[in-house]
Amino acid sequence: MSTPADQPSLLPRPKGRVLPTLDDDGNRRWLRPRLSPGRFLTRRRAVGYALMALFLALPHLTVAGKPAMLLDIPARRFTLLGLTFTPTETPVLMLFLLAVFVGVFLLTALFGRVWCGWGCPQTVWLELLFRPIERLFEGSPQEQRRRDREGPDVRRVLKNVVFLLLAFVLGNTFLAYFVGAEQLGHWMRGSPAEHPTAFAVMALTTAAVFFDFAWFREQTCMVVCPYGRFQSVLLDRQSLVVGYDHARGEPRGKVGKAPPVGDCVDCQACVITCPTGIDIRDGLQMECVHCTQCIDACDAIMDRLKRPRGLIRYSSQAELAGEPRRLVRPRVLAYAAVVTGLVVALVAVVSTRRPAEVTLLRTIGVPFVDRGERVEVHLRVKVHNRADAPRVYAITLAEPGLTLAPVAPLTLGPDEAATAVLTVLAPRERFAGGRATARVVVDDGQGFRQELTAPLVGPLGGGP
Repeated sequence: MSTPADQPSLLPRPKGRVLPTLDDDGNRRWLRPRLSPGRFLTRRRAVGYALMALFLALPHLTVAGKPAMLLDIPARRFTLLGLTFTPTETPVLMLFLLAVFVGVFLLTALFGRVWCGWGCPQTVWLELLFRPIERLFEGSPQEQRRRDREGPDVRRVLKNVVFLLLAFVLGNTFLAYFVGAEQLGHWMRGSPAEHPTAFAVMALTTAAVFFDFAWFREQTCMVVCPYGRFQSVLLDRQSLVVGYDHARGEPRGKVGKAPPVGDCVDCQACVITCPTGIDIRDGLQMECVHCTQCIDACDAIMDRLKRPRGLIRYSSQAELAGEPRRLVRPRVLAYAAVVTGLVVALVAVVSTRRPAEVTLLRTIGVPFVDRGERVEVHLRVKVHNRADAPRVYAITLAEPGLTLAPVAPLTLGPDEAATAVLTVLAPRERFAGGRATARVVVDDGQGFRQELTAPLVGPLGGGP
């Protein structure tokens, strides 16, 4: 039920704008930022296009004959820079994740949200590819806003077709990280009916990318991503931020006006160029992604007015308040020490990885067979060849008094794994309380040898 215009609403209305992407009445406010060329945009383009090229090329690159990066979830194998890891390598995964998390804390404490503005895929793809294509089809921000009022036209339809094609490329590239570029190429040449699950993943990813960059856009940073909300905890007054020099800029006023005013001429250049729609002069805000567009815009105005650059600049809250900046501080030292320890531990674990992984598995079926004076026990041993060449693994026992039924050696190619079922015959008197042990030896004859102690289950009345 709608409320007549001449009657006050029973619901409280917010005072002012709640989000930069919402008008006062709650409708979507489309942001059409003006591009501000400058030194920081040039550097961001170099970094961003390099990251785009890396993302597109990485699934096609190989290191030591293996994909540079392959997350093979069905096979539970994860390949990175020529090294293949399995889910059983818990220390590697744990150390890596901890190093990433604490590294984010360190990076934020030092450089603020530099990741958001320079490395985040959302910012890189949106600001350096999708928005430039939009400007190519729809023109300046003023022309884009005119199309917002008048409704879709041919140029906007063509733009969205190009967006959909780009989303299709990104969706297939994303899928290549999980199935490999070769398999993806085979699927693309075949019918989707041959691989419905993979096709559905690609289609959903394409739709999500198109929805994000064609419609949702900067709201991902302000509504979905939690990093901006964490900044109040991760940042301190010494962290590097994009900030406005209030002492130098205020009071604002036009050039030549009396009484004397600050350097800010209230031209709004920093506002109309901001891709998240904020006014940097209002101080540090959650929506700021440190893209530095406001710096380039303000520097251009200062150059025109023959005034020093840096009214808006990379600084810290302490420096902007006239305090000295301290790069070395307890928080930074603590984060750096933890990250260094985790990285050293990770390198040590990875560098000391053995060329094969041997695992004792639980017995399937009857654990033992009582044959009178001897007990027949079944074991299962899984061997994973991590070497880059085929290996032949012989399995023997190093326990006197026990007999191992003949078992064929395991011949495994690179990154292959197989399970051998062992039949061990043990004297009945070896079992104390229904328990005994056996030493299983796996040897590839080329320097790898591993010995494991396997528990044996037998009759309770076996030993003394």
